Amino acid sequence: MTQTLIDALSAPDSSTRLRAALAAGTEPDPALVDALVHCSGVEPDFFVRDMLTWALTRTPPSATVPRILAQLDSTSAQARSQALHTLSKIGDRSVYRHVTGLLHDPDDDVARTAWRTAVALVADEDVADLAAALAAELGRGDREVQRSLSRALSALGESAADVVDAASASDSEAVRIHADATRQLMNDPDGDFADAVEQARRALTLRGAPVRVDDADR
Repeated sequence: MTQTLIDALSAPDSSTRLRAALAAGTEPDPALVDALVHCSGVEPDFFVRDMLTWALTRTPPSATVPRILAQLDSTSAQARSQALHTLSKIGDRSVYRHVTGLLHDPDDDVARTAWRTAVALVADEDVADLAAALAAELGRGDREVQRSLSRALSALGESAADVVDAASASDSEAVRIHADATRQLMNDPDGDFADAVEQARRALTLRGAPVRVDDADR
């Protein structure tokens, strides 16, 4: 039965892979962990990946976490990102230090997942350090990347206020705009990020520092 499921997890048809992942989670078997972790790193279908993560969360962490952590060193961006996502769902705070090693990953999707995962797993005594590490990424990427970072900083609450405010005085216009937009979201968590960016641009212009239209989108 185990080998049959392992074979099905790599079947050409996505519906077959989905059913196999569902079966693996319905009756968890540590013997399937290696296959589940491997498939998570290469699976092209979002829904199958999500089911693979669910299956891994159904298996005892002692069997899954060490194998998932090994994926954080993968040369595959998908493998790193999916491993982070799965760790966030397992919720084992002891892996937090491993997660912070990817906060500045060169791949935007990996970094975004690391930001969300770190926020989910951080202990109270590490929040200030995490806020500083996240603030170092202000101004990075396109609108979606910046939105993800702002949401992560906002989730840390007032613990992130000082580093965000400090970034508002950065020499980089993109960083200043992003920091100001983030501060607005911290004050209004239900606010729209695009609106916050536009308000930050206007405020910067009114302070006598014109900004190019695409600066905050880099």
